[in-house]
Amino acid sequence: MDRTSDPTTAGDGSTSDGLRTEVDEHRDPNHDIDPLFVNRWSPRTMTGAQLDEDELLSLFEAARWAPSSYNNQHWRFVYATPDHDQWDDFEDLLAEGNREWASDAAALVVVLSKTTFDHNDEPAPTHSFDTGAAFENLALEGARRGLVVHGMQGFDYDGARELFALTDEYDVEAMAAIGVHDEDDAPDDEQPNQRKELNKIVFAGEFTPN
Repeated sequence: MDRTSDPTTAGDGSTSDGLRTEVDEHRDPNHDIDPLFVNRWSPRTMTGAQLDEDELLSLFEAARWAPSSYNNQHWRFVYATPDHDQWDDFEDLLAEGNREWASDAAALVVVLSKTTFDHNDEPAPTHSFDTGAAFENLALEGARRGLVVHGMQGFDYDGARELFALTDEYDVEAMAAIGVHDEDDAPDDEQPNQRKELNKIVFAGEFTPN
């Protein structure tokens, strides 16, 4: 399969409205949006196949163009592939449950954010917000290519700080596994999930906790 093909193109496993078949069975957007947003989900089953460096770096290129306060670009991505000497160190950071499936990834990524502005060294209130936007760019580019991009909080945050000898100027935000989806070996419970209705997350004028 050509993973770089547009998922909205007929003949690549998508429905007529541009949703991938496995997504269309479980997700139903209520408003008109690009299918790419709905097609993005986080499967766990990967084939263990490796990615060409250009394909992997294209995901980080997408992250590069995220919006950023003062154009500070707070995000930092540290990655290892199975042929790197550091691969075992990255795997060791993972919680046991995540290690069981993420060992088949083509890359493991630790997502960091710089907590200060470059121009004045003052604290940057939106460093996590901006880094999250960059990761979403990366995840959407992965979805466009038909790849798995699975973000994780189940790992050793302190261990990551020690591994990279981080100062207080950097926060550890998350990890992610990137790889080729193994659709043939996916368990029955691995499927795209639905989302909360808009009235649970969007409020006009005033906020009502729920």
